[in-house]
Amino acid sequence: MMPLVCVSFSKTNVRHTVNMLVHFNAHLRGLFSHRCFIRTRNRPLTAIVGSQFKGARPAGSKMGRCVHTTGPRMAASVLSAEELFAKESLQRYLRRALAEYSECARAEARAGGERRADHGDEELRRRRRARATQLRPLVEQVRILEIKRKELEDIEALAKDDDPDIRQLAAAEKTACEEATRDLRRNILCLLVPVEMGDDSDLVLEVTAGVGGQEAMLFTAEMFDMYQRFAAFKGWEFETLEYTPSDIGGLRHASATVSGPQSYKTMKFEGGVHRVQRVPRTEKQGRMHTSTMTVAVLPQPTEITLNISAKDLKIETKRASGAGGQHVNTTDSAVRIVHIPTGVVSECQQERSQLKNKEKAMKLLRAKLYSLKLEEESSKRNQARKIQIGTKGRSEKIRTYNFAQDRVTDHRIGKTVHDVKSFLLGEELLEEMSQFLLQFSEQEALLDILGEDAD
Repeated sequence: MMPLVCVSFSKTNVRHTVNMLVHFNAHLRGLFSHRCFIRTRNRPLTAIVGSQFKGARPAGSKMGRCVHTTGPRMAASVLSAEELFAKESLQRYLRRALAEYSECARAEARAGGERRADHGDEELRRRRRARATQLRPLVEQVRILEIKRKELEDIEALAKDDDPDIRQLAAAEKTACEEATRDLRRNILCLLVPVEMGDDSDLVLEVTAGVGGQEAMLFTAEMFDMYQRFAAFKGWEFETLEYTPSDIGGLRHASATVSGPQSYKTMKFEGGVHRVQRVPRTEKQGRMHTSTMTVAVLPQPTEITLNISAKDLKIETKRASGAGGQHVNTTDSAVRIVHIPTGVVSECQQERSQLKNKEKAMKLLRAKLYSLKLEEESSKRNQARKIQIGTKGRSEKIRTYNFAQDRVTDHRIGKTVHDVKSFLLGEELLEEMSQFLLQFSEQEALLDILGEDAD
């Protein structure tokens, strides 16, 4: 029998009472499509996982009233260049950029005619020149786009001519002009999207088994293999730094460096908690289990971007531990490095040589420190984004691999692809998911500049 829930009614708070009834009713009926939404203080409705409302904030926002809906959660969409250019906010932004560039040019021309200027004027001129230099590539593309727009109008007029030869020529010209227009729009959007610090970096990948015991470790091993195959698929270099296996072929923890063009930019959204739902091979009664593992993607800094003082490091050596091998527990080859100011620790025992282990441990430490630096700087900018760059410290569930339904769902954008086994091969399906995440992230950054919310 369904349990009875008593709710006292208040004439002055009818809406709240109705919301409470919807809340209880959804839970009691166990609706399959039930989704939970939160309301932050003085803000619109916000989905805990994914959003179908504007003004969404991440689940870490301060919780307020709880409202439930039985409607399906909508998947995020990536707008085309044409759809973005149809937005008045983008056109307004481009008009302001053109006006600002023209004003900088006029001010520079006026200042050039003056004989002397004090220090304050020189500083102002320097800032104007820097701003004009920053805007010039965008302005040039916008002006060319305007020329192409007028050309297209003339071509469309010719397409109505009585002469069939002229109409045929106009049709060919129209196709070429439209293609050039699409390229210009894409170029302009690329210029508007800010470049994220670290996007040109290589990366350090860390995987760690989470909840689920041996099954979680088996899934962690599969994920590590998937990323290794993905690196090969993209033509990147993959070097294992640390590998701690479990007793039955799983993986407790592992780390590796990935080097190649746009490697960090492509993989940075893999960081977070990955969940698998399947019947484990160790399960004798055929019950479905849920296990998790964590991925951290850390940008690999160069010597120029991060300087670490030797006096801030505590380096320890110890005998390697592990199964088998004549060199295990015979030499002090394992290296552990502690960064004293932050307490960040890295260690490596993968190689037989202490020097090689020290080099790899140092590489891992640099990546961890650089990631802390980037996360601190980007947290202010990206606080309202649906897609956050995941690190080991994050606890959000970002993706589910459901073997029974043969699907992989990314909860940040609501995107689902089918064929789990093909996805775990680390080829086209993972590439498709990575590119969609990257495109949606760039769209969010652009709409943030324009003062809009991503749908």
